[in-house]
Amino acid sequence: MLRVIAAAKKKNDRIDAGKIADCLRCDFLPECHMAPTPIRDRRRTLRYRHLLVRQMVQMKNRISGLLMETGVSYNKQRLHKVRYFHELLSTNEEVNESIRPLLRLSRETIMRLQKTEYALVSSPQRDPLLAERIRHLRTVPGVGPITALTWALEMGDVSRFRSVREAISYCGLCGDEKSSADKMTRTPLSKQRNKHIQRVLVEAAKLAPRQDHDLALVYETAKQKGNSNRATLAVARKMVAYLLAVDRGQRDFVPAEAHRGAAA
Repeated sequence: MLRVIAAAKKKNDRIDAGKIADCLRCDFLPECHMAPTPIRDRRRTLRYRHLLVRQMVQMKNRISGLLMETGVSYNKQRLHKVRYFHELLSTNEEVNESIRPLLRLSRETIMRLQKTEYALVSSPQRDPLLAERIRHLRTVPGVGPITALTWALEMGDVSRFRSVREAISYCGLCGDEKSSADKMTRTPLSKQRNKHIQRVLVEAAKLAPRQDHDLALVYETAKQKGNSNRATLAVARKMVAYLLAVDRGQRDFVPAEAHRGAAA
């Protein structure tokens, strides 16, 4: 009925309001969860931090572009280190005088953005509302301060998720399933998701197998059945299960070997 409002030839505010009122009266409009105001305020700060990170990456790419345009040879791994950058400007004769002010300005911009980004991240970690929760979440393998903060602020109250599958769906780590007769196909990842938590979990899942043996097994098993991208998603889904269990129980993460040792 809401699609009819946009497609109808005869439409005005009175007709549109009547159709919306009919949907509301018949309970056709789905409920929407709204996080408490304190969580929304802190979430806004964390999302602003992502904007600063994007700007820092753009400035770093711009520095590399200026050096490549003028044919300056440099060490890619050390370019954005403070000491190496100053040595490059002071000792490398290949650096053209015309780009030196631009390089210095870009470097100063990066430094300011880094200080602002650090302040935005460190403040929520000391927040009494989040400090204990973040401490528990960081015990999960592969979960750092940014992942823990993003989970706490984007997921909100985890009791609203009745199962791990609902949490995985909210994080955008699964696609729709279409079945016909004996055939079952999976569609690409759903666009109806929280893109902020999805991005952070995928980034964390790329590094987590290096830090935890169980997650490395999940990655290798999934990679044998598909490709590296599917394996990363499998690790991300496993991390969601870990984070949800820790957040619900309000306790530290206990590795599987500890459970097996206690049972023995």
